[in-house]
Amino acid sequence: MEVKTAKKRKEKKKVNEVTDSSEECYLENTSTNIERKAGDGAPADNEAESTKSTEQIMEVDQPVRGWYLIVQIDIVFLALLMLALSTRLHRLDEPRYIVFDELHYGRYVSLYTKGVFFFDAHPPLGKQLLYLAGNAAGYDGNFTFDRIGSPYTNNVPIHALRLVPAVAGSLLISVTYTLMKEIANYHWTAILAALLVLFENCFLAQSRFMLLESIQILFGLCGVLFAIKSTRNNGLASVVWLCFSALCLGCCFSVKYSGLYTYYLVLFLVGRQIWRRIGQAGSGLQLCLSILWRLAILIIIPLSVYVGVFYAHLAMLPKAGPHDSVMTSAFQASLKGGLASITRGQPLHVAHGSQITLRHTHGRTCWLHSHAHVYPVRYADGRGSSHQQQVTCYSFKDVNNWWIVKRPDQASLAVARPPDAIRHGDVVQLLHGITSRALNSHDVAAAVSPQSQEVSCYIDYNVSMPAQNLWRIEIINRDSDDATWDSIRSLVRLIHVDSGSALRYSGRQLPAWGFHQHEVVADKVVTHQDTIWNVEEHRYTKAEDRRERERELVSAEMIPTAVTQLSFWEKFAELQYKMIAHAPDAPQGHMFASEPAEWPLLVRSIAYWLSPNSNAQIHLIGNLVTWYTGTLAVVVYSSLLAIYAIRQRRACIDLPPRASQKFYDAGCILFLGYWLHYLPYFFIDRTLFLHHYLPAYIFKILLLAYVIDHIYHILHLREKTQSFINLFIMGLVVWLVYVIITFKKFSVLNYGNFDLSENDLMNLRWKDTWDFILHKRG
Repeated sequence: MEVKTAKKRKEKKKVNEVTDSSEECYLENTSTNIERKAGDGAPADNEAESTKSTEQIMEVDQPVRGWYLIVQIDIVFLALLMLALSTRLHRLDEPRYIVFDELHYGRYVSLYTKGVFFFDAHPPLGKQLLYLAGNAAGYDGNFTFDRIGSPYTNNVPIHALRLVPAVAGSLLISVTYTLMKEIANYHWTAILAALLVLFENCFLAQSRFMLLESIQILFGLCGVLFAIKSTRNNGLASVVWLCFSALCLGCCFSVKYSGLYTYYLVLFLVGRQIWRRIGQAGSGLQLCLSILWRLAILIIIPLSVYVGVFYAHLAMLPKAGPHDSVMTSAFQASLKGGLASITRGQPLHVAHGSQITLRHTHGRTCWLHSHAHVYPVRYADGRGSSHQQQVTCYSFKDVNNWWIVKRPDQASLAVARPPDAIRHGDVVQLLHGITSRALNSHDVAAAVSPQSQEVSCYIDYNVSMPAQNLWRIEIINRDSDDATWDSIRSLVRLIHVDSGSALRYSGRQLPAWGFHQHEVVADKVVTHQDTIWNVEEHRYTKAEDRRERERELVSAEMIPTAVTQLSFWEKFAELQYKMIAHAPDAPQGHMFASEPAEWPLLVRSIAYWLSPNSNAQIHLIGNLVTWYTGTLAVVVYSSLLAIYAIRQRRACIDLPPRASQKFYDAGCILFLGYWLHYLPYFFIDRTLFLHHYLPAYIFKILLLAYVIDHIYHILHLREKTQSFINLFIMGLVVWLVYVIITFKKFSVLNYGNFDLSENDLMNLRWKDTWDFILHKRG
């Protein structure tokens, strides 16, 4: 009785205090639960009937459920996209001239259209997207992309070809906005970041022409965005978002290999999430499964995209083309109209009396070569040589690339019937076809690589230096120890019998006395990949007479053997190796090249195009206001990171937990993203340009927006600093206006549709190192 009375008084007091109907319902439910706990746990009869009746009424009154599609439209996202499209698509088909690297990408589109094989050091996805746009517009591939500045003819759908980068560059602004919503404290920060990208001149320039940076950066930011969404969701949503992220990342580094830096960033973000899960209580099995499915997605999907892109690439290019010589003989022979069309009927087995050309198989394309010139008596460093006939590796087809295979104990060079096939382990001599001198090596230091032996064609000077001209054939890819030496497909090492050294392409060039051809040596390290050769051109010697043989060699066609069937995986593996091997062969030195240390200060620009009729120009140049403020933001964030770390070590709490988490999340995504995309270029030994900085620069712009966001948030945290908020906002508005003014001022160098006077150019030349070009008017 006392319990009920006390409860009634308590309930009456609560009802008097609370006026909201929902809270009254909550109190009723609470009271009922308390009464139940006072009994034996079973509902009373009248309560059970009441409950049952209530459930029946609710079941009858409940509406029939259906399937619904809820669509949410982000108005700001669409507005930014429309604004971006208006700047990127404006007069997209102007100028009607080849602009900078459109020279290369347009040429690749033409080769795709004709199905002609080509070689490029970057993956093909970006070029395939350009091809699809051109194909949809009916491009026939009949335009010669010969030089920058050449006018386009009417058969080139310029608008369609430039549309893919333009749309990618426009979507980049909206994706930037969406990404910053996930990172920043305020919605306005996301809009600010998108506006900074929108009003950035360098991104405008890259988006309006057949260039690939906009496509790569778009895929990269999408990959980061979806990975963040995956880390902030659970269950199926987390899996789906990570699959989207992996798909975008695979596309990113299938456009350019620099997209791998974005892939590494996402690996770090997912690894960070896994590390947090390890510190949480839970089943060890569940943790392992959580790690495994994430790793499986981040490895299998990007790799599948990458392989699939190359599968399409090779399927689209079945015909022989101008870049065939980069690939191995077997690869060339698998293409239509290449080696196979000319070498049908060429002998397969190399025999005593075979006339062959020996091609360096891996890395640089060149053929074992000799000529009548001899090594100098003494080199520039004072060392002496054998003064015998030079042997080199020559990068072009030439009559001096022919050699005759001879068994040491046979004098005749004519091929017997049946041919005396050379097999694995046989010892042979190689006679140079034109001079008839034997390939030789001896204990004399090589000209440019003195740690290795010199290789020559032996001349008998009647001195105490006998010939050492025996070579043992080692077939690397043999099926058995009795395998025959076959043209095209056999990969062989030539082992010098007397010294045990292998014939090797050293990778170095000879001085002027060697006509700057590549050095060939005999090396003790026989397993090096540069010791591998294969027979490309092959025929049997018919004439015994030396002059007749020379006439055969001079008149013979310089191309090799029968059709070969290579699987996709064999072609894929070879193409990957060639892309890696030829990366250091990129042209060195360019008038618009720049160094990574110069990029944060925008020391150099790149002249993309100059009108032949006026001073209208296109330059890759950044918005100097955003560029320098972004560099300052990197310094500010670094300083804040250090200050917070030191003060936290001293048990000083500067930020609330949520703000602190946001700050470190921004560091892991934006600050780390910037350095991951920037630092590697300090260790790359090839010609670099300002556009290599753009994937890092997009992260720097986002970091700039976040630093502004963070400072604004700090001002709100303390009463003493709130008086500065309005002043901060005013300064920010003035700065943004200046960003827009600078963008508009320099946009004439992005559109290339305005004839600039000398005075106009000088007013735009804010730095002396910017390479603006002036036509002197008569």
